[in-house]
Amino acid sequence: MDLLTTLVDKGLRRELPTREEALAVLATSDDDLLDVVAAAGKVRRHWFGRRVKLNYLVNLKSGLCPEDCSYCSQRLGSTTGILKYTWLKPDEASKAAAAGLAGGAKRVCLVASGRGPTDRDVDRVAGTIKAIKDQNEGVEVCACLGLLSDGQAERLREAGADAYNHNLNTSEATYGDITTTHTYEDRVDTVQKAHAAGLSACSGLIAGMGESDTDLVDVVFSLRDLDPDSVPVNFLIPVEGTPLAKEWNLTPQRCLRILAMVRFVCPDAEVRIAGGREVHLRSMQPLALNLANSIFLGDYLTTEGQAGQADLDMIADAGFEVEGSDQVTLPEHRVAGGGCGASSSSPGACGTEAGSCASDAATPEPRTDLVTVRRRGAGTDLAPNA
Repeated sequence: MDLLTTLVDKGLRRELPTREEALAVLATSDDDLLDVVAAAGKVRRHWFGRRVKLNYLVNLKSGLCPEDCSYCSQRLGSTTGILKYTWLKPDEASKAAAAGLAGGAKRVCLVASGRGPTDRDVDRVAGTIKAIKDQNEGVEVCACLGLLSDGQAERLREAGADAYNHNLNTSEATYGDITTTHTYEDRVDTVQKAHAAGLSACSGLIAGMGESDTDLVDVVFSLRDLDPDSVPVNFLIPVEGTPLAKEWNLTPQRCLRILAMVRFVCPDAEVRIAGGREVHLRSMQPLALNLANSIFLGDYLTTEGQAGQADLDMIADAGFEVEGSDQVTLPEHRVAGGGCGASSSSPGACGTEAGSCASDAATPEPRTDLVTVRRRGAGTDLAPNA
């Protein structure tokens, strides 16, 4: 396919595809899927070889959130039956993190529900970062605490945080349909604050919320403009009790096309398969490793993932290797200050806006049997999955 040849060439040069090209990836047929994966795989291997970075989530504070994000089981008024607890103590969080690190993770992501941290919350998290770093040499720590106020990103950086995660989630045009208690612009502002403070910016999306192909392309192009070092791609986990519980729109094939599109648009960024891969990619997860160079190990914030050992076996069986703590994740030019958005193409040369492309796959039957509320790990007396 001429399209794929063009996209590979652009990806190797860090050149931005046009919107039409990105939409065309999402519109490819299932018959062409392996060709799409192979093409995006060339770009992935060029920048990241066959390494897979493992990340581990620690939910510092579960539930009790005043925001109304429709996709979230921790949202205001949630009836999902998830674990609910207030802030973990530093030693509790460090113990939870140690399980993931022992399983091969090199980055710990510290997440807390809520609109955003108070200054006291930042102090709490600073103590947790110190506890984790004191006990684990070389570990990367990413904080994900919601919307940041002025000066908080700098304080987290001083406390030892390496990165900050705040996802855009969906396109600006549809953001108000998903969340009403804060704005798309609020999220962009927080990513920019993290960037300005010298933190490695981490920002991604959630697919499967009923969005169009145009929405997916819009949010990924917006992410490219923000230039995060890592782009987590979440696939909606339709948890019963949330407004989007009936949104079972994804097939494994569509998930692979979405990951391929993200790789072509941000070729040298760490593309991470985040929540929902077990639910939607299912037995095709190994193919996704040809597109993404990073995954979460073990469980998610409020739902369970597959066994940590199964992840390690999958990586090895697919011919990939776990990235070691002594290996640098990002390409040299990004570490030195380049970025996903630095290419020979200017933002004005991205092509024209195209309409939504309908998926060629039938709406899948809901697989509610694959969604299991987390009852182990942080906030419980049971061992975590790592």
